[in-house]
Amino acid sequence: SLIDDFNDDPSIFCFLLSTRAGGMGINLTAADTVILHDLDFNPTVDAQAMDRCHRIGQTKPVTVYKLVTEDSVDKSIYDIACRKTQLNDTVLGNLGKKSRDTQAAVDIQAILTTVLSSYQPTPTTDE
Repeated sequence: SLIDDFNDDPSIFCFLLSTRAGGMGINLTAADTVILHDLDFNPTVDAQAMDRCHRIGQTKPVTVYKLVTEDSVDKSIYDIACRKTQLNDTVLGNLGKKSRDTQAAVDIQAILTTVLSSYQPTPTTDE
């Protein structure tokens, strides 16, 4: 696929795709620069697109640029997305991403502990 070619062939230096396509479960670990030129009203869409480069296998630091022109529709979209991010952080009690990830790990551990405890072998007696 084109994604595999980009990740495996160092002579391919650019991979163009829309932000929404960039947030759809693909890995671009060969990328070290992300340029967002079509910002979304939903800031998580942009975050997912940026995360495509921050995957297992990434060996380089990744730089992200958001292209926003002053006094434009893009600037309005950017401002709305920033307010949504701030609102999200406020509603979640100012939990940062790391705190949310830590809580998710604790939740997963609790679920696994509950599930696995039902499969623990019961003592048997040899008769």
